[in-house]
Amino acid sequence: MAHTFTIDQKTILGMLSSMQPICTKRTTLDTTASILFQIGHRELILKSTDLEISLQSNCMLESSDIAEPQSFLVSGKRIFDLVKELYDQITFTFEDNQLSLQSDQVQLSLNIKDAETFPPFPERIENLMQLDAQFLVDMLEKVAFLIPQNNANPALNGLLLEISSQGLIMTTTDGHCLAQVHTPTVTLEQEKKWLLPRRAIFEIKKVLENNTTKMIFIGICGNQLVFSGESFNFFTKLLVDQFPHYQAILQKNEFMPALVDRTHFVKTLRRSACLLSGQFLATRFAFDKELLEVAIQNKEVGKLQETLPLHGFIGSQLDIRFYAPYLLNGLQAFPDSQIKFYLKSSSKPIIFESVQDAYTMTYLVMPVSPTNN
Repeated sequence: MAHTFTIDQKTILGMLSSMQPICTKRTTLDTTASILFQIGHRELILKSTDLEISLQSNCMLESSDIAEPQSFLVSGKRIFDLVKELYDQITFTFEDNQLSLQSDQVQLSLNIKDAETFPPFPERIENLMQLDAQFLVDMLEKVAFLIPQNNANPALNGLLLEISSQGLIMTTTDGHCLAQVHTPTVTLEQEKKWLLPRRAIFEIKKVLENNTTKMIFIGICGNQLVFSGESFNFFTKLLVDQFPHYQAILQKNEFMPALVDRTHFVKTLRRSACLLSGQFLATRFAFDKELLEVAIQNKEVGKLQETLPLHGFIGSQLDIRFYAPYLLNGLQAFPDSQIKFYLKSSSKPIIFESVQDAYTMTYLVMPVSPTNN
């Protein structure tokens, strides 16, 4: 018996688009290349999984003649590629092993498979907290850039999410630098820690950026973390590795504060980075009361020497060497016109800090040896 339902092209295209990174990833199961369609009388639910992250999206149908829930599998990439080339309303008709799509004067069909072969999908979500969707995206952007792709230490290839009665903390590190953002506006009485894989962070960011949902629920489902919006549930497995104990290195005991103009400092760092020519060369930073001297010499390219005004530094002269791109990477996310940082000695890190109404951002960079020149 044939069944028919109708949906707006832009609506289903958006749902299929967000699932492409999942259904096109190779796994041990062929069926993960398919998207599961579940159709009710007025609602369409799509599900995709690559066994590590999973996405469920739903929307209301324009019309449907389906009385009892129906389901089937269809190639995720093929149906996305076809729907992308259609217009306005699309009428889907499925019968036996065929799914027909009709839009205006265009009619085509795809083979479909039995839904029974689709991997078990996470269910029974326990929501723990909720926060503003845009605020979550903003926080992720401040730390996600530092997550390595294939670090030899698996624990570094993820984002540590901690939640307690003191607030929510996100921390990332690549072994050379550390980025952290903390907000007291989101709390949970029972302390929780989760280590989320890099891929899941960037995929949930894309889902949120392309979705109109205002509030996000964060919950758990078995051994997975779940981000839920009005029309989707995003599931991710967690890394079981032990994230480094970072608390001690962030302590600022006996560190001296200072301020530098953000625009001038960033431009100086960019000019310094231009002289690297692909080499790992240290840039010298000399802090002395009201002046910051920045210098680098690359025998194959040229040299740079600049002086910037320094504010609030009361320590004695201090020379430290840093790899300029490490500093640049984190400072891009700082909103302040004056960047505040803390120093102690040539062997200790520089710690940048930005205190806003809703969050505090910290960025730490380890010094490099002068022998790197």
